[in-house]
Amino acid sequence: MNATDKYPIIIAGPCVIESQDLLNTVAEELVRINNELHTDIIFKASFDKANRTSLHAFRGPGMEQGLKMLAEVKAKYGLRLLTDIHESWQAAPVAEVVDVLQIPAFLCRQTDLLVAAAHTGRIVNIKKAQFLSGKAMRHPLNKALESGAKEVWLTERGNTFGYGNLVVDFRNIDDMLQFAPHVIMDCTHSVQRPSDGDTTGGDRRFVPAMAKAAKAFGSNGFFFEVHPQPDKGLSDAANMLPLNQLQHVIQSII
Repeated sequence: MNATDKYPIIIAGPCVIESQDLLNTVAEELVRINNELHTDIIFKASFDKANRTSLHAFRGPGMEQGLKMLAEVKAKYGLRLLTDIHESWQAAPVAEVVDVLQIPAFLCRQTDLLVAAAHTGRIVNIKKAQFLSGKAMRHPLNKALESGAKEVWLTERGNTFGYGNLVVDFRNIDDMLQFAPHVIMDCTHSVQRPSDGDTTGGDRRFVPAMAKAAKAFGSNGFFFEVHPQPDKGLSDAANMLPLNQLQHVIQSII
Protein backbone atom coordinates (compact mmCIF):
# COMPACT_ATOMS: atom_id res chain seq x y z
CA MET A 1 0.00 0.00 0.00
CA ASN A 2 1.34 3.44 -0.92
CA ALA A 3 -0.37 5.33 1.89
CA THR A 4 2.03 6.23 4.65
CA ASP A 5 1.67 5.03 8.22
CA LYS A 6 1.16 8.65 9.25
CA TYR A 7 -2.15 9.13 7.45
CA PRO A 8 -5.27 7.04 6.99
CA ILE A 9 -6.43 5.74 3.64
CA ILE A 10 -8.50 8.47 1.99
CA ILE A 11 -10.75 7.81 -1.00
CA ALA A 12 -12.58 10.66 -2.74
CA GLY A 13 -14.28 11.46 -6.02
CA PRO A 14 -17.66 11.85 -7.70
CA CYS A 15 -20.26 9.14 -7.33
CA VAL A 16 -20.45 8.47 -11.07
CA ILE A 17 -18.52 9.55 -14.13
CA GLU A 18 -20.56 12.38 -15.61
CA SER A 19 -17.94 13.95 -17.89
CA GLN A 20 -14.19 14.21 -18.37
CA ASP A 21 -14.37 17.83 -17.25
CA LEU A 22 -15.87 16.79 -13.92
CA LEU A 23 -13.19 14.14 -13.40
CA ASN A 24 -10.44 16.64 -14.18
CA THR A 25 -11.88 19.29 -11.87
CA VAL A 26 -12.03 16.87 -8.95
CA ALA A 27 -8.62 15.39 -9.73
CA GLU A 28 -6.99 18.83 -9.77
CA GLU A 29 -8.39 19.55 -6.31
CA LEU A 30 -7.24 16.18 -4.97
CA VAL A 31 -3.73 16.82 -6.26
CA ARG A 32 -3.74 20.25 -4.62
CA ILE A 33 -4.85 18.75 -1.30
CA ASN A 34 -2.25 15.99 -1.58
CA ASN A 35 0.49 18.54 -2.16
CA GLU A 36 -0.63 20.74 0.71
CA LEU A 37 -1.36 18.06 3.30
CA HIS A 38 1.11 15.40 2.05
CA THR A 39 -1.71 12.87 1.76
CA ASP A 40 -2.23 10.19 -0.90
CA ILE A 41 -5.90 10.45 -1.81
CA ILE A 42 -7.24 7.67 -4.04
CA PHE A 43 -9.51 8.93 -6.83
CA LYS A 44 -12.92 7.24 -6.97
CA ALA A 45 -15.61 7.30 -9.66
CA SER A 46 -18.03 4.67 -10.95
CA PHE A 47 -18.35 3.94 -14.66
CA ASP A 48 -21.73 2.24 -14.22
CA LYS A 49 -24.11 2.66 -11.29
CA ALA A 50 -25.95 -0.60 -11.79
CA ASN A 51 -27.99 -0.33 -8.59
CA ARG A 52 -30.02 2.80 -9.31
CA THR A 53 -33.50 3.32 -7.88
CA SER A 54 -35.15 3.97 -11.26
CA LEU A 55 -34.69 2.29 -14.62
CA HIS A 56 -34.42 5.79 -16.10
CA ALA A 57 -31.70 7.08 -13.75
CA PHE A 58 -28.30 8.07 -15.11
CA ARG A 59 -25.85 5.18 -14.78
CA GLY A 60 -22.64 6.51 -16.31
CA PRO A 61 -20.75 5.99 -19.59
CA GLY A 62 -20.28 2.24 -19.22
CA MET A 63 -17.12 0.22 -18.69
CA GLU A 64 -15.25 0.74 -21.96
CA GLN A 65 -15.62 4.51 -22.14
CA GLY A 66 -15.43 4.92 -18.37
CA LEU A 67 -12.08 3.13 -18.17
CA LYS A 68 -10.68 5.37 -20.89
CA MET A 69 -11.74 8.42 -18.91
CA LEU A 70 -10.28 7.07 -15.68
CA ALA A 71 -7.05 6.17 -17.45
CA GLU A 72 -6.77 9.78 -18.59
CA VAL A 73 -7.06 10.94 -14.98
CA LYS A 74 -4.31 8.53 -13.94
CA ALA A 75 -2.00 9.57 -16.78
CA LYS A 76 -2.55 13.31 -16.32
CA TYR A 77 -2.65 13.59 -12.52
CA GLY A 78 -0.82 10.51 -11.24
CA LEU A 79 -3.59 9.56 -8.82
CA ARG A 80 -4.34 6.01 -7.82
CA LEU A 81 -7.83 4.89 -8.89
CA LEU A 82 -10.74 2.99 -7.35
CA THR A 83 -13.96 1.94 -9.04
CA ASP A 84 -16.79 -0.55 -8.56
CA ILE A 85 -17.33 -3.79 -10.38
CA HIS A 86 -20.71 -5.51 -10.49
CA GLU A 87 -20.06 -8.65 -12.53
CA SER A 88 -17.23 -11.17 -12.47
CA TRP A 89 -16.22 -10.62 -16.10
CA GLN A 90 -15.50 -6.95 -15.37
CA ALA A 91 -12.70 -7.68 -12.89
CA ALA A 92 -9.83 -8.42 -15.26
CA PRO A 93 -10.28 -5.50 -17.71
CA VAL A 94 -10.98 -3.03 -14.91
CA ALA A 95 -7.86 -4.18 -13.04
CA GLU A 96 -5.75 -3.20 -16.05
CA VAL A 97 -6.58 0.45 -15.29
CA VAL A 98 -7.46 0.86 -11.60
CA ASP A 99 -5.54 0.12 -8.41
CA VAL A 100 -8.43 -0.84 -6.14
CA LEU A 101 -11.47 -2.93 -7.13
CA GLN A 102 -14.52 -2.12 -5.02
CA ILE A 103 -17.25 -4.65 -4.32
CA PRO A 104 -20.61 -2.88 -3.79
CA ALA A 105 -22.39 -3.48 -0.51
CA PHE A 106 -25.34 -5.37 -1.94
CA LEU A 107 -22.92 -7.72 -3.73
CA CYS A 108 -20.47 -8.48 -0.93
CA ARG A 109 -21.74 -12.07 -0.58
CA GLN A 110 -21.35 -12.83 -4.30
CA THR A 111 -18.65 -15.48 -4.24
CA ASP A 112 -17.78 -15.43 -7.95
CA LEU A 113 -17.38 -11.64 -7.91
CA LEU A 114 -15.06 -11.76 -4.88
CA VAL A 115 -12.99 -14.56 -6.40
CA ALA A 116 -12.63 -12.75 -9.73
CA ALA A 117 -11.53 -9.55 -7.99
CA ALA A 118 -9.01 -11.45 -5.87
CA HIS A 119 -7.50 -13.15 -8.92
CA THR A 120 -6.51 -9.79 -10.43
CA GLY A 121 -3.90 -9.13 -7.75
CA ARG A 122 -5.32 -5.66 -7.11
CA ILE A 123 -6.40 -4.38 -3.71
CA VAL A 124 -10.02 -5.39 -3.06
CA ASN A 125 -12.28 -3.06 -1.07
CA ILE A 126 -15.43 -4.83 0.12
CA LYS A 127 -18.27 -2.64 1.31
CA LYS A 128 -20.29 -4.07 4.18
CA ALA A 129 -23.83 -4.91 3.21
CA GLN A 130 -26.63 -2.91 4.77
CA PHE A 131 -28.04 -6.20 6.07
CA LEU A 132 -24.86 -7.62 7.66
CA SER A 133 -23.09 -7.06 10.95
CA GLY A 134 -19.43 -6.17 11.10
CA LYS A 135 -18.59 -9.60 12.46
CA ALA A 136 -20.27 -11.26 9.46
CA MET A 137 -17.82 -9.52 7.11
CA ARG A 138 -15.21 -12.09 8.09
CA HIS A 139 -16.71 -14.38 5.45
CA PRO A 140 -16.38 -12.09 2.38
CA LEU A 141 -12.89 -11.17 3.58
CA ASN A 142 -11.86 -14.80 3.82
CA LYS A 143 -13.32 -15.60 0.40
CA ALA A 144 -11.09 -12.94 -1.15
CA LEU A 145 -7.98 -13.88 0.83
CA GLU A 146 -8.39 -17.59 0.15
CA SER A 147 -8.73 -16.75 -3.56
CA GLY A 148 -5.35 -15.03 -3.61
CA ALA A 149 -6.05 -11.39 -2.78
CA LYS A 150 -2.91 -9.81 -1.37
CA GLU A 151 -4.72 -6.96 0.40
CA VAL A 152 -8.38 -6.59 1.34
CA TRP A 153 -10.09 -3.56 2.88
CA LEU A 154 -13.53 -3.51 4.49
CA THR A 155 -15.83 -0.48 4.38
CA GLU A 156 -18.59 0.42 6.82
CA ARG A 157 -21.59 2.20 5.24
CA GLY A 158 -24.45 1.78 7.70
CA ASN A 159 -27.27 -0.69 8.18
CA THR A 160 -30.88 -0.58 7.06
CA PHE A 161 -33.07 0.85 9.80
CA GLY A 162 -36.78 0.43 9.30
CA TYR A 163 -37.91 1.72 5.92
CA GLY A 164 -35.96 4.24 3.85
CA ASN A 165 -33.18 5.05 6.29
CA LEU A 166 -29.75 3.88 7.45
CA VAL A 167 -28.11 3.94 10.85
CA VAL A 168 -24.42 3.47 11.61
CA ASP A 169 -23.45 1.20 14.48
CA PHE A 170 -19.87 2.34 14.98
CA ARG A 171 -19.10 -0.82 16.95
CA ASN A 172 -18.93 -2.52 13.55
CA ILE A 173 -15.63 -0.72 12.93
CA ASP A 174 -13.98 -2.28 15.97
CA ASP A 175 -15.53 -5.66 15.19
CA MET A 176 -14.05 -5.63 11.68
CA LEU A 177 -10.66 -4.41 12.91
CA GLN A 178 -10.37 -7.65 14.87
CA PHE A 179 -9.73 -9.52 11.61
CA ALA A 180 -9.15 -6.83 8.94
CA PRO A 181 -6.15 -4.48 9.10
CA HIS A 182 -7.89 -1.73 7.12
CA VAL A 183 -11.45 -0.61 7.91
CA ILE A 184 -12.75 2.38 5.98
CA MET A 185 -15.70 4.58 6.89
CA ASP A 186 -17.91 5.54 3.97
CA CYS A 187 -18.86 8.94 5.30
CA THR A 188 -21.21 9.88 2.46
CA HIS A 189 -23.16 6.69 1.70
CA SER A 190 -23.77 6.29 5.42
CA VAL A 191 -25.98 9.40 5.41
CA GLN A 192 -28.22 8.05 2.63
CA ARG A 193 -31.95 7.64 2.79
CA PRO A 194 -32.33 4.86 0.21
CA SER A 195 -35.13 5.07 -2.35
CA ASP A 196 -36.44 8.35 -0.97
CA GLY A 197 -39.14 8.74 -3.61
CA ASP A 198 -37.77 8.18 -7.13
CA THR A 199 -34.17 8.81 -6.05
CA THR A 200 -31.85 8.11 -3.17
CA GLY A 201 -32.03 10.87 -0.59
CA GLY A 202 -29.74 11.78 2.28
CA ASP A 203 -28.31 14.59 4.38
CA ARG A 204 -24.72 15.68 3.74
CA ARG A 205 -24.70 17.84 6.89
CA PHE A 206 -23.70 14.78 8.88
CA VAL A 207 -20.71 13.77 6.73
CA PRO A 208 -18.04 15.57 8.83
CA ALA A 209 -19.47 14.15 12.05
CA MET A 210 -19.52 10.64 10.56
CA ALA A 211 -15.81 10.97 9.81
CA LYS A 212 -14.92 12.16 13.31
CA ALA A 213 -17.02 9.48 15.00
CA ALA A 214 -15.45 6.78 12.84
CA LYS A 215 -11.98 8.02 13.75
CA ALA A 216 -12.90 7.78 17.43
CA PHE A 217 -13.86 4.14 16.91
CA GLY A 218 -10.54 3.35 15.23
CA SER A 219 -11.29 3.62 11.51
CA ASN A 220 -8.06 3.90 9.53
CA GLY A 221 -9.64 4.89 6.24
CA PHE A 222 -12.27 7.36 5.03
CA PHE A 223 -14.40 7.46 1.87
CA PHE A 224 -15.96 10.69 0.57
CA GLU A 225 -18.00 11.22 -2.57
CA VAL A 226 -17.48 14.82 -3.65
CA HIS A 227 -18.75 17.12 -6.38
CA PRO A 228 -18.17 20.81 -7.25
CA GLN A 229 -21.97 21.30 -7.26
CA PRO A 230 -23.47 18.33 -5.38
CA ASP A 231 -27.10 19.31 -5.92
CA LYS A 232 -26.52 19.08 -9.67
CA GLY A 233 -24.88 15.66 -9.41
CA LEU A 234 -26.46 12.88 -11.45
CA SER A 235 -26.18 10.28 -8.69
CA ASP A 236 -26.27 10.51 -4.88
CA ALA A 237 -26.65 14.29 -5.07
CA ALA A 238 -28.04 14.58 -1.54
CA ASN A 239 -25.10 12.76 0.03
CA MET A 240 -22.06 14.13 -1.78
CA LEU A 241 -19.80 16.59 0.00
CA PRO A 242 -19.07 19.90 -1.76
CA LEU A 243 -15.60 19.61 -3.23
CA ASN A 244 -14.48 22.86 -1.60
CA GLN A 245 -15.18 21.39 1.86
CA LEU A 246 -13.10 18.24 1.43
CA GLN A 247 -9.78 19.63 2.66
CA HIS A 248 -11.31 20.95 5.87
CA VAL A 249 -12.92 17.59 6.62
CA ILE A 250 -9.68 15.70 5.90
CA GLN A 251 -7.76 18.04 8.19
CA SER A 252 -10.17 17.20 11.00
CA ILE A 253 -9.31 13.48 10.86
CA ILE A 254 -5.57 13.35 10.16
